[in-house]
Amino acid sequence: MTAETTASYRILGPLEVIGGDLLECRIARGRQQVILGMLLLEANRVVSAESLIAAVWGDFPPSTARTQIQACISSLRSALGEIGEGDAIVTRDPGYVIQVGDQQIDSQVFAKKVSEANSLIAEGNTGAAELLDEALGLWRGRALSGVVSSKLLSKASELDENRLVALETYTDLELASGRAGRLVGSLRALVAEHPLRERVRGQLMLALYRSGRQAEALETYRAGRLLAIEELGLEPSDELKRLELAVLSGEAALHPAPEPVTAPREAEPAAAPASERVADPGAPVSVPPLVPFQLPSDTAGFTGRAALIEGIDQALRDDGNQATRIVTLTGPPGAGKSTLAVHVAHRVAARFPHGQLYCDVGGTRAQPLTPAAVLGRFLRALGVPGAALPDDVDERAEMFRHLLADRRVLVVLDNVRSERQLRMLLPGSASCAVLITGGPRITGLAGARAFNVDVFENAEVLEMLEGVIGPQRVRDEAAAAETLGHMVGRLPLALRIVAARLAARPHWSLAWMVERLSDQHRTLDELAHGDLAIRTSLALMYNGLDDDARRLLRLLSLLDGTSIPAWTAAALLDTGLPRAADLLELLVDAQILHVEGTDPTGSPRYKLNGLIRLFAREELDRSEGPEEQRAAVARVVGGWLAAVEEAHRRIYGGHFTVLHGTAPRLRFPAGYFDRVLADPLGWLESERANACAAIRLAADAGEAEACWDLAVSLVSLFEARCYFEDWEQTHLWALDCVREAGARRGYGALMCSLGSLHISRSQLTAAGQRLAVARDVFAELGDVHGQAMTRRNLALLDQRRGNNEAALAQYRPALEEFRSAGDSVGAASVLVHMASMEIDRDNADAAGAHLSEALTICRATGSQRVEVQVRYVLSVLRQRQGRYTEAEEILTGILRQVRERRDMAGESRVLHRLGLVNARLGRTGVAQGRLREAIAIRERIMDRVGAAEARLELAQLEVAIEDRMLLGDHGGVVCRTGGPAGPTNTAGPGRTRGDGLPDRP
Repeated sequence: MTAETTASYRILGPLEVIGGDLLECRIARGRQQVILGMLLLEANRVVSAESLIAAVWGDFPPSTARTQIQACISSLRSALGEIGEGDAIVTRDPGYVIQVGDQQIDSQVFAKKVSEANSLIAEGNTGAAELLDEALGLWRGRALSGVVSSKLLSKASELDENRLVALETYTDLELASGRAGRLVGSLRALVAEHPLRERVRGQLMLALYRSGRQAEALETYRAGRLLAIEELGLEPSDELKRLELAVLSGEAALHPAPEPVTAPREAEPAAAPASERVADPGAPVSVPPLVPFQLPSDTAGFTGRAALIEGIDQALRDDGNQATRIVTLTGPPGAGKSTLAVHVAHRVAARFPHGQLYCDVGGTRAQPLTPAAVLGRFLRALGVPGAALPDDVDERAEMFRHLLADRRVLVVLDNVRSERQLRMLLPGSASCAVLITGGPRITGLAGARAFNVDVFENAEVLEMLEGVIGPQRVRDEAAAAETLGHMVGRLPLALRIVAARLAARPHWSLAWMVERLSDQHRTLDELAHGDLAIRTSLALMYNGLDDDARRLLRLLSLLDGTSIPAWTAAALLDTGLPRAADLLELLVDAQILHVEGTDPTGSPRYKLNGLIRLFAREELDRSEGPEEQRAAVARVVGGWLAAVEEAHRRIYGGHFTVLHGTAPRLRFPAGYFDRVLADPLGWLESERANACAAIRLAADAGEAEACWDLAVSLVSLFEARCYFEDWEQTHLWALDCVREAGARRGYGALMCSLGSLHISRSQLTAAGQRLAVARDVFAELGDVHGQAMTRRNLALLDQRRGNNEAALAQYRPALEEFRSAGDSVGAASVLVHMASMEIDRDNADAAGAHLSEALTICRATGSQRVEVQVRYVLSVLRQRQGRYTEAEEILTGILRQVRERRDMAGESRVLHRLGLVNARLGRTGVAQGRLREAIAIRERIMDRVGAAEARLELAQLEVAIEDRMLLGDHGGVVCRTGGPAGPTNTAGPGRTRGDGLPDRP
């Protein structure tokens, strides 16, 4: 590997791996960063697997810890392989070693430079300060900051200590060279960070004294002494006491002469005529006492944010600490961070009599201002002539800190895009304060107080509107006002624009504004007024992202308003899950996405604001063509199809009782579904909105095969939870799609499924029409499996109509067709229906034989759902045989199962049957309670026929126990649905809804 392509590993700050092409290698947060950090701390030395396990899990590792470490090592090798470092990590007993060159890891470069500097000092040679400065420049924060592991950070603290020692040595050299003035700010910060470190405190005292600030030097000693007594119960060391006495007596040996602020001197220019001469850039700068007032104007009628303003106000107050007060405001684009910062800055301006500096660092430009440019603006505002500005950015920063050292100045840095922009722009004096706004969360500034500026609360929405357009207009259209807030995501900037437009057009109603915003193709156009535009704010956010994050944001706009699991991002990007998760978290840090709960594995789920989605969709249409968009949709829908199909398989014990198409499935990592689908029906419930949205997405994209396949696969959920509206809507979307694509098999599958839906709704005529179409399509295609499913549903339709002989004539060939198609569970479901009919014909032996065969199939395949149906019909058989106690035991076990699965339709039928059985056992109170529970559930799921049957049974039971009052309550309802029926212990011919679960196709 050549020097030009060698990667570098950085642990002196946040963990970074940079390829030879300067592209960063993304290392997944969590375990991978911990493991890589441990290996790099012991670079070129073996780290045992036990040490890695302890670093990741501490004292309580899981039983699979070693396997998980191996998996993480494999992932690290893959990630490093992208930058040509795939062979860097080597397995070596009893663990692993990372092999790196001395120049590849910053900690070793640092150690080498410090060692060389110490040698120069020992030999009395010059150049040590320059070497130490280079060594210290390698640091970007605390070693391995952001990596969460107590064991790792304990080892990393040794590096932090080495840095402090080097910094102290460097400071001694600078003090000896007469550069005291430039050190005061950094030493104050260092003392604030390490208040009990006496060497640093002594250096600050000396720097202050040599800068002509004797009183402050003595105060620094007194503060340290009080702290040492309070914290440690000890007096300062003799050395520090001697220094205090020397400062107090003004000993000449301390050399108190301060150094003037100078710009860097270049090579001497040739002499010029006096008329053409400019100020010597190497000469001392005499800075006039200018007081800058750079704050933009405050927003008239500013409303809301009272608690937030008070918190920021308090954070900006002088609390007696020796460090600069820093406040950061972060939040989503359009949240009003800049407006809030300017408002607060005006509120506290009187506390900063020496001025207020303001710079829009990011602005609307593609590239933010550089630190050098910002410092140039600030220094000129403070009175430094342009000719005296140093060219070197470090020297500009030193001059800036020197000029603010004795002044009370507020610095406002607006629209900061990264922490790298900040560090050189911070004063070093505790008398100053800094107020920073930015989209990304700024977490690396020591001592900063962070405030999140989120969207408005509902009350603040109305308060803003009232403040701009008047309370009366808002009160007159209160509902429209709330709708406006919802439509713009309660973003303050968007609301301010809406309010400004309404104020400028008093003849507009709020409802008309709602109407204008409803057209998503024009929403962003509507959110512009004067120099305010929501697109400008969103573009600033967008331009601050790297290319991969921008692409992910664009593709996420394809997903319509649903929560986003990490795997969908991986599918959209066609990349691995770790990389997608990192990019999602980057968007969270930029407050473009927000976290909305977790999935069953504990992984975060994400949500995209509606206005950001509209903006991202515009960018998508500009950047990605139709084919690329359709391919991304196909990958995501393929993922939902794979997951829903697997959930169905786990419910039914295989790919049974459902037809599938040929759409490609997304491949998930091994073991993923074992974690996610521990409760397959519960998972389907949690992902219901997402999966339905995926069907609409597939339909809009013309992905017909995936569309109809996903729709019919979701029937497992729709049926169990009685989501009839979802069942119908998703199938209608899919029907339009398959008709346009000419997908005949999909058309037949959807018509068969819709026929089943109509049976569930007791819409028997419509069911017959749908099923007749499905029958003809599958006969035309010669699709045996489709014919079996359609024939079974036609049989069920005949059974519901009371035509049992016709139903049996359909069930028998359906049974053979299911067997021929290899759908054993489908065959079992037919056997259950046939057993139910044999019970009605008083043919217990035939019913028992059918149930026994069906139960054998269910146990062989693991189909718990159909097994529940088998056991339910068995309870009906036991009831008919007069074996009521056995029937109750079976039903009680089933009730637990259907409740665990939240199968409301199943629960209502089991409760109904338990009511009948308990009545036969003479437990009339229990029977009444069970029937009332069944009625309540059936009314909730809109099963009016089932509710009427249960009311009829309850009324008959109440007659039997001579409860005439209750008869009046329930009998009227029964009469309106068909009148009283026969005895409680029979459901009657064709009454399969009363018999329960076999009704479900």
